[in-house]
Amino acid sequence: MYKTIFITGTPCTGKTTVSEVLSAHLNCRLVKINDLAIENDFVLGIDEDKGYKVIDIDALDGKVSELINDELTIFEGHLSHLCHGADKVIVLRVKPEILEERLKARDYSDSKIRENLEAEALGVCTAEAFDIHGENVSEIDVSGMSVDEIVESVVDVIEGKTEYSVGEIDFMNFLL
Repeated sequence: MYKTIFITGTPCTGKTTVSEVLSAHLNCRLVKINDLAIENDFVLGIDEDKGYKVIDIDALDGKVSELINDELTIFEGHLSHLCHGADKVIVLRVKPEILEERLKARDYSDSKIRENLEAEALGVCTAEAFDIHGENVSEIDVSGMSVDEIVESVVDVIEGKTEYSVGEIDFMNFLL
């Protein structure tokens, strides 16, 4: 069984909801990466063009390393895969058509929606995670799955019962 789990993905793929249910189900510690960055003053500023917080990834990575121990811990957030120390990185993926509706429901700007849809279609989080964590990365297409089904799939990965190989999910047609 893996002990240090990073759950990542494009915004609105279900990371927070799944991680909260998963941590309750497994009775384990949940660390929200965004909260960790804010609480530890790792915010370097705001990107004026894109309107999001710029995070000191090196400082965040160091803090994550300090928190890793033998206790089952889930690190949740779209920056988690940029940190080191995971036994397993799980990237939640969603078809861009579904993701677009979720992003609109959260009142994301048109440019921010487009940026996130392109990132999802290109598999940016998976590629970045694979660059750092290699074979320790799994990606799950959670399109059309309930939270309970996603949690069950993630538990199977954590327990080593199932493997979701990188590269199986292809949303590139969205860009064509």
